[in-house]
Amino acid sequence: MERAKKIIEIEALTENLLKSRKNSSLLRLKVLYFASVYENLSVSMIIEKLGIKKSNFALMTAELEKEGLIEIKQAEIDRRCRTILLTERGREELGAYQNNIEESLGGTTIEVDKALDTLISYMNKIV
Repeated sequence: MERAKKIIEIEALTENLLKSRKNSSLLRLKVLYFASVYENLSVSMIIEKLGIKKSNFALMTAELEKEGLIEIKQAEIDRRCRTILLTERGREELGAYQNNIEESLGGTTIEVDKALDTLISYMNKIV
């Protein structure tokens, strides 16, 4: 039960940190981030990884595409699938957001960085 409590607390604190940035939407950041990390993943797989409704995802991606931050294209391997590509403008916005978060976090130790890597690895295995 202790692990569950810790995960809930980490999620809540992380969400609050990300929401506290000016002019930002947490879903917007997540879509830009996952589009940058999983360029070859289908839209449906990104939706599954994000754990959101297709309709919310569609609204956000339509907005991001209209703003020129992403491109949605048919996958090269399977034409039935669509993929999301981050544009240069999208990379700039994501980079600025990430830099803002890094500044807020300040300096960290090697132990903190290793703990974060371990948590990410663990969560990717079970999600």
